[in-house]
Amino acid sequence: KEGPDKKTEVVLLACGSFNPITNMHLRLFELARDYFHETGKYKVIKGIISPVGDAYKKKGLISANHRVTMARLATKNSDWVEVDDWESSQSEWLETLKVLRYHHQKLLSPDPPNSLQNAIPLTKPGRKRKQEPNRHDPVKKKNQSPDIKGVPQVKLLCGSDMLESFGIPNLWKLEDITEIVENHGLVCISRAGNSVQKFIYESDILWKHKNNIHLVEEWITNDISSTKIRRALRRGQSIRYLVPDVVQAYIEKNNLYSPESEDRNAGVVLAPLQKHASDSKN
Repeated sequence: KEGPDKKTEVVLLACGSFNPITNMHLRLFELARDYFHETGKYKVIKGIISPVGDAYKKKGLISANHRVTMARLATKNSDWVEVDDWESSQSEWLETLKVLRYHHQKLLSPDPPNSLQNAIPLTKPGRKRKQEPNRHDPVKKKNQSPDIKGVPQVKLLCGSDMLESFGIPNLWKLEDITEIVENHGLVCISRAGNSVQKFIYESDILWKHKNNIHLVEEWITNDISSTKIRRALRRGQSIRYLVPDVVQAYIEKNNLYSPESEDRNAGVVLAPLQKHASDSKN
């Protein structure tokens, strides 16, 4: 029914602290998927949440183990968004570009070296057959949807604050920003009336690749942030309806956020700033 113009498959990747994951994080995926489907040119096949590792050293960052578990609980009922712990299980901090490359690579060759990860069912019951060798699954897939073209694109999903963090000196390497927007693409969810367009206009790199930056306006505004959630928890206030119920229960059970946890990494320089400062010295 599409005729000659085939749809491009898209995988949405969100990187960040998810400290803790909130309903807003989950909404970003829904908003982005609606946007892509409304263009008629794309089909979103998967969303991936990739929590940052502990080596990021952000103030108040609790252990990756807890953050990954909360994200998994939060996405348990989603049939398309999943959590990947590859980034968070690395011993050192990884640039976002490397995480994008990893997931792109994984789509190109889903089997080894990541066969171990693939063998773990991603809470999708119908996937058990995967372990049997010599099943011609990929071939079957091709015939199923002749209107899909090429390898899926992995696009970085972010809020306007992340896009604007490109402007913070030493936080991002210029060549990384270039490769992200040139080879992968950005999907930026911004509040209606936000000045993201002005920010893109003021950056030569972003302007050059503006066709690969998808701006999605969020008309039903949602101002929940992990920072505000942690503040409420420290003050003994309710966070119900701001995070999924299962996440709230997990936080309470494990007593996760406190004035002490907020002081973790206080006075420590953020990993990217440390790394890029030492890079520029060398």
